[in-house]
Amino acid sequence: MVGRRRLGDLEVSALGLGCMGMSATYGPADDDESVEVIHRSVELGVNFLDTSDVYGVGHNEELVGRAIADRRDQVVLATKFGIRRVVGGGVVEVDGSPEYVRGAIDRSLKRLGVDTVDLYYLHRRDPNVPIEDTVGAMAELVSAGKIRHLGLSEVSAETLRRAHAVHPIAALQSEYSLFNRGVEAEVLPVARELGVGLVPYSPVGRGLLTGDLDTFRNLPENDFRRGLPQFQGENLQRNIALAERVVGVAKTVGVTPVQVALAWLLAQGEHIAPIPGTKRVKYLEENAGAAEVSLTADQLAEITSAVPAGAVAGDRYTPEGMKAVNR
Repeated sequence: MVGRRRLGDLEVSALGLGCMGMSATYGPADDDESVEVIHRSVELGVNFLDTSDVYGVGHNEELVGRAIADRRDQVVLATKFGIRRVVGGGVVEVDGSPEYVRGAIDRSLKRLGVDTVDLYYLHRRDPNVPIEDTVGAMAELVSAGKIRHLGLSEVSAETLRRAHAVHPIAALQSEYSLFNRGVEAEVLPVARELGVGLVPYSPVGRGLLTGDLDTFRNLPENDFRRGLPQFQGENLQRNIALAERVVGVAKTVGVTPVQVALAWLLAQGEHIAPIPGTKRVKYLEENAGAAEVSLTADQLAEITSAVPAGAVAGDRYTPEGMKAVNR
């Protein structure tokens, strides 16, 4: 239903499922309902599941493992390591040492209840460890049969090149959406050149491109997005105005704003596989419907014009948080 894409030598569904919100960040969730979402995702052909050892301090991996226990061969399973602790606003404590790599995979395999992970990402680069050392340790895990493919997250074009020279990198996960297009300048061209797939996280602007704009006008005090510059004060008002343009375009296309945002991303290249997150079946089905939306050249131009590159106000993380990305 949703089609297939290639990330390096790894085949995945064109759209994946980000599982983070089932355990952390976006308010309360129900484990049974989350398992239902994962099961429905597999039924729809959205078989590319994304988790991390840091989501819910291991809870998310355990949840995903429970959900796929009787259908492991039907999913492409991706998880991440390297973030020891999230402080807030994008600030993280990281560890990319070879010793940590070897211990982290064993802990993840146990929580997930599997023998092998299909795609294993370095969640954030450790500036104190040469990327060659971290990737070299990850490559050993391939030889050991614990992982099948290597991935990186939020690294610079230079780091991607250096890592790929040690061992083929199948995928790079970075924030990419109509709202945040920083990867287009340097990272995306290098990924294309090297044959590395791009996995955009937060592909609907952390929810702002869903069209549910009243939620953002009244974000709860404990909502983590309140700590991000794009969702504060005048920045938020400017960005809501941009999101309203996307709502208008969606009406002319005849689909939802979410589907416009995801279809636009899918149209940026055959090596791109976004992973929108949700913990509700109805939103999962709406997301999956984006794969069936075929945008014309004029519609793509209209969408790009509605939210030009660089138009969004504010950084995606705090100044300290930004230091952890594009390393």
